[in-house]
Amino acid sequence: MATNPPKLKTKIAANERMKNLKETFESKYGESPLFYAFAPGRVNLIGEHIDYCGYSVLPMAIEQNILTAVSLNDSGKIQLANANPKYKDFSVSCSEEIAIDRDDPQWYYYFLCGVKGIQEKFGLNNLAGMSCVVDGTIPPSSGLSSSSALVCCSGLVTMEANQKSLSKVALAEICAKSERYIGTEGGGMDQSISFLAEAGTAKLIEFQPLRATDVKLPDGAVFVISNCCVEMNKAASSHYNIRVVECRIATKMLAQARGVDSSRLLKLAHVQMELKASLEEMLALVAEVLHPEPYSREEICKVLGITSEQFSTELLSANTQDMTQFKLHQRAKHVYGEAARVLQFKSVCDSEPTDATRLLGELMNQSHASCRDLYECSCPELDQLVDICLKSGAVGSRLTGAGWGGCAVSMVPSKKVESFLQAVREEYYLPDPRRAAMEKQSLFVSKPDHAGK
Repeated sequence: MATNPPKLKTKIAANERMKNLKETFESKYGESPLFYAFAPGRVNLIGEHIDYCGYSVLPMAIEQNILTAVSLNDSGKIQLANANPKYKDFSVSCSEEIAIDRDDPQWYYYFLCGVKGIQEKFGLNNLAGMSCVVDGTIPPSSGLSSSSALVCCSGLVTMEANQKSLSKVALAEICAKSERYIGTEGGGMDQSISFLAEAGTAKLIEFQPLRATDVKLPDGAVFVISNCCVEMNKAASSHYNIRVVECRIATKMLAQARGVDSSRLLKLAHVQMELKASLEEMLALVAEVLHPEPYSREEICKVLGITSEQFSTELLSANTQDMTQFKLHQRAKHVYGEAARVLQFKSVCDSEPTDATRLLGELMNQSHASCRDLYECSCPELDQLVDICLKSGAVGSRLTGAGWGGCAVSMVPSKKVESFLQAVREEYYLPDPRRAAMEKQSLFVSKPDHAGK
């Protein structure tokens, strides 16, 4: 794996998309781009909502990506435009502090997250002036990491424009932190796979320290992505951050129950490490310590010995301050169970048993059930789509990404792909005019693709 993002010479005339982007750029700014950068989206095969709890995940990059054309300018501004005319232009002064409005998550604020991350990493008072046009092929709000790919591409662009150099790992870590400026308390999976992906393999992404290990997927099966056509923007709702908060509180409660100092523990993985326990033992601890009924603020404060003010400032995020009920048992049970499924998934891929496809499919199905029932991050349309995928020949199917909309990923035997696509098309997309109109961008076969460049 290359340590730094590679620089490649590309013939624009041979690439229709880049040619169109170049023409858009020239009509916008009256000059040709100096360079291009891209970062891919991703599909998470298994390991949902556990990266921010400190656990490994198993994604792969996809062909769909964010591509940006860039030139330097002397205007003292960063000028941003989008190849899609529905997204408005934006510019910001290079000498002013970059402000990101969490309450209004526009596309250009994600770009500015990456800019701000690089600026802070290198202490750049005056950033280089840039003119940029962004083009994306990742369906927005689909759970395929369009927003994180935009942050990654922006970080890459800003690094290059300001003549700085960073490894892929360092870039991934910076972009993971900087996306939090928009208010999403993610764990780093999306940014890591965007930079560390390689053609032909999925990756086990581990954290603290960040590292990526190749996972060879079984022959004879492919992964098909299908969009349920319900959009969900993580930054525009509190669903995602509510789950982060519930896991944070569950961490404190489990530590407290075992007499461990909970003040410095924020992630469920930290409790497991502190107790030197297995994931099975952690699941038993959840069943013993956390009751299935929702917890109130008052009960949590009493158990942890903290004030209501401490609860709000130390445990809640900005957009979860009005929460009154917390499902700690269910969230912790999902996280520890899902963390175990990720390790089982990799183990099956590594050992290559004859029934690998069936075993992996079962793990994917268990993952979806846990996301639906314990983490409650599915939605009726996703559940319907997953059911249709299983009836249409998939051996495993599950929501992927944050959930509450977006995509399902299905493992399908290679010989059944065509009949699978046709059945899902007929059962899910064609009966609904809106879905039928979106079907070409919503149902596709995916293979491990290239890393960001």
